[in-house]
Amino acid sequence: MSNLFTRIKDTIAADFHEMLDHKEQKNPIALLNQYLRQSEQETEKVRKLVERQYLLKEEFTREYGHARNLAEKRRRQAEIAEQAGETELHGFAAQEAAQYEERCQRLKDSLQKAEQQLDELERKYEEMKHKLKDMNLKRMELMGRENIARAHHRMNQVLESTTSSNKSFARFEEMDSYLDRLEHQVNSAYHRNTIDARIAQLEKEMKNKETHSIS
Repeated sequence: MSNLFTRIKDTIAADFHEMLDHKEQKNPIALLNQYLRQSEQETEKVRKLVERQYLLKEEFTREYGHARNLAEKRRRQAEIAEQAGETELHGFAAQEAAQYEERCQRLKDSLQKAEQQLDELERKYEEMKHKLKDMNLKRMELMGRENIARAHHRMNQVLESTTSSNKSFARFEEMDSYLDRLEHQVNSAYHRNTIDARIAQLEKEMKNKETHSIS
């Protein structure tokens, strides 16, 4: 059963990666924009964590200072009570001083850890901001290259269309020239035939006149 689920998971993962590859081939800039939006969202999450860590550090600092002041206060009170011979009061003040000192140590350790975590978060946040900036610059470079590629593609289409138009225009000129030649041939044949018929008629009329004159 586990093998079946593993195969199903691998198949789904393979289909998902295939879909991403297809999307990347179809529109790489759109996929890059999607990655950038996701990176911006992750960077924003880290920024909020940095802010929370700052607040946590301030809270630890404030609590540590408060506990340290109370510990010092109870130590002085314990000394005063001991000097005054107030055994019970001395014991109470000394016990509270020990509790505050223990709390101070715990808060000090927590403050140091919070500062280390804050330094790590700040370092990661700066790295993410630099990487995000580099990705945006890379996107601008790719968009510029894509625009150039599209411009060349459009120009090639225009040039191909112009070449096609020139070919079509040449065909029209060739046809027009052919019609001119054909019209000239038809007109010449018409005029030639008309002249021949007219001359023949004139010759016939002249012969008829000559015959009538002789008789």
